[in-house]
Amino acid sequence: MEQVKLGIIGIGNMGSGHCNNILAGKTPEITLAAVADRKEARRTWAKENLPENVAIFTTGEELIESGLCDAVLVAVPHYDHPRYVIMALEHGLHVMSEKPAGVYAKQVREMNEAAAKSDRIFGMMFNQRTNCVYRKMHEMVQSGKYGQIKRVNWIITDWYRTQAYYNSGEWRATWDGEGGGVLLNQCPHNLDLLQWICGLPTRVHAFCHNGKWHDIEVEDDVTAYLEFENGATGVFVTTTADAPGTNRLEITLECGRLIAEHDKLTFFELDQNEREYCFAAKTGFDQPTGHEYEVPLDGENPQHVGVLNAFSGAILRGEPLVADGTEGIRGLQLSNAMHLSSWLDQTVTLPVDEDLFLEKLNEHRAASKGKKDVQEVTFDTSNSYGSKVK
Repeated sequence: MEQVKLGIIGIGNMGSGHCNNILAGKTPEITLAAVADRKEARRTWAKENLPENVAIFTTGEELIESGLCDAVLVAVPHYDHPRYVIMALEHGLHVMSEKPAGVYAKQVREMNEAAAKSDRIFGMMFNQRTNCVYRKMHEMVQSGKYGQIKRVNWIITDWYRTQAYYNSGEWRATWDGEGGGVLLNQCPHNLDLLQWICGLPTRVHAFCHNGKWHDIEVEDDVTAYLEFENGATGVFVTTTADAPGTNRLEITLECGRLIAEHDKLTFFELDQNEREYCFAAKTGFDQPTGHEYEVPLDGENPQHVGVLNAFSGAILRGEPLVADGTEGIRGLQLSNAMHLSSWLDQTVTLPVDEDLFLEKLNEHRAASKGKKDVQEVTFDTSNSYGSKVK
């Protein structure tokens, strides 16, 4: 096999972007073989914009069973991610899933069990892991060279969205269609990065405000308090309503402080471990010395293209993925914990009680009122991530 024949299930905002990247030659080891979408308007777009040799199907089931593809990319609404992943794996296809892995951890655990039984490659579209800033943070924190984490603060409020965005699809921003708001749509990236760099918290107390700034039924404003196994604490703040927004990730370690902001990574490195200094200092107001510098980066940030090129490399040569698909459950556990904590108005422990979460989610789904004033639009998402640290 010289090229991977890829089928894309769902050619909305993200799926059409992947089509364009492949057709532009940015993924030389992947060829677009087929697409599928239930919406006639999107199939019409495919007929008008894709080469004639790209097969067009109405359902993902038809695409998977067609025999035209070596692999599929799942880019449908969140609830259907695990279903199509499992189906594709059972048909002997490699799979790349858009984030999030699913809506609830119990469903994703079943998907991971199917992946464990398969010899196919399964990847997750965590494109922000390709960002040189976050890659370097992961390297520095996980090395242990700078001591344990003491505190984590992430203010990630530059996911600004208008009401027109939420009106662009009937499934969007509803409990029954999307399964959540900013935590399930925008922040799977950030929650994955948080756990990838720092590890999963053990306790969470969150406040999720539904429809605070938009006419939607899911959360668009979240503040969460986190506790980690080693005693470190953290705060995670996000919204889709701040303009201008902020993206600042600050990690305090025993030997210094890392700050990711404005596409740069700065480090104030202490000359001595603060824990050692604290108990060795002779006066009450001494402070440990150190120096601040900008951390050198390789400048690489290939985003979705980087994930897909690693995916083809894994299929063709056994090279590593950017993110294994089974890792998707970790960030989802964190968002599930935030939702459950807010619904119960209490601190919850991780791993989250999956049955209780599903019970409460189904209560929200049952009360979902659907949407009026839907104006179906497919947006160009190419500038929603770009080269920025988002």
